[in-house]
Amino acid sequence: MFSNLTDRAQRQLSDSLPFVLYSKPKEAIVHALFQNEDGVHHISDFTETGFVFAPFDAGEPVILLKADEKLQTTEYPKLTSTARNVPKYPMEAAQRDFHLGLVAEAVRTIRDSELEKVVISRCLEVPAKKSTLHLFEQLLVNYPAAFCYLWYHPKIGCWLGATPEILLRTHNNRFTTMSLAGTQPYIEGKMPIWSAKELEEQLLVTRYIEKALDTKVVDLQIKDVESIRAGNLWHLRTKIEGRMQGVLKDLINALHPTPAVCGLPRQKAQDFILANEGYPRTFYTGYLGELNLKVERNRASTRKNTENTIFRSLKSITELFVNLRCMQLQGDKARIYVGGGITAASDPVQEWEETISKSMTLLRVLQYT
Repeated sequence: MFSNLTDRAQRQLSDSLPFVLYSKPKEAIVHALFQNEDGVHHISDFTETGFVFAPFDAGEPVILLKADEKLQTTEYPKLTSTARNVPKYPMEAAQRDFHLGLVAEAVRTIRDSELEKVVISRCLEVPAKKSTLHLFEQLLVNYPAAFCYLWYHPKIGCWLGATPEILLRTHNNRFTTMSLAGTQPYIEGKMPIWSAKELEEQLLVTRYIEKALDTKVVDLQIKDVESIRAGNLWHLRTKIEGRMQGVLKDLINALHPTPAVCGLPRQKAQDFILANEGYPRTFYTGYLGELNLKVERNRASTRKNTENTIFRSLKSITELFVNLRCMQLQGDKARIYVGGGITAASDPVQEWEETISKSMTLLRVLQYT
């Protein structure tokens, strides 16, 4: 039962022990992994098993939460979805002015240098009136098509999110990733009409991923661009599939941080972000998810006279998501992180409005009125 899982998570919180609760996109299963001691474990070569939580800065260590105990349930919380029309949380004029100025500076830098795109973000701090587990339940109810999670470590912090973006999914030697760019608010009954700027940004991301994977995969397939809905937003998405050659670590390092959260060229964009953004992203725009977890699969035998026999096999799954639409809980406060991709055609006011639209994902869960 769902209540058994959340009761177990509450005991873990009370005992200051690490755990993660999560549900994959369009999959009505809530998973839970519990670590039975409070050590901080790090990834060395991505042959480890557990749940990874990685920061934006690829030079920083990747956290591994060990799966000492695993639970899951197909019972979802019996809550109603929060209101669809959440009033905009009032933003400080100083924060707006800073963000507008930073976007304008990014546009100037792109026009005058080799920088093609840079992702500019900001964070806003609001009171968190609801319990941690209640917020996770609201994520599940409001965003069933996203990767919803609650991650806690007493020595690192507590994060929640509902992200639409896959970094990497592997099964045997096959992999799937995506390029995601462009954002428009969802309007009932209307499909989005994408601007040249948004289509260009999407193409930049797709081309980068294609080039980054060129020597690390074979049978690379780039699907058609499509519009996908993520809660109250539309995005442009291109699925990319292929077959791995080499080790998982090389593939992850080639993809992270993606142009969708950093920019192009990657190092120049990251340098601009670290020098100008004005706050530490930590785990925002990092990645998280299952690493080499064993999953049991039932299959019917085809052997003669045993047609009705069910055989069970184990497969190893890695499924990582980009840490977007996320917040960090600090006591009775929530820090919400939002951003957007900047190109030479970006308009600062429109970019500011885009971050407001993105903030609604979590302001709705916090039930802000």
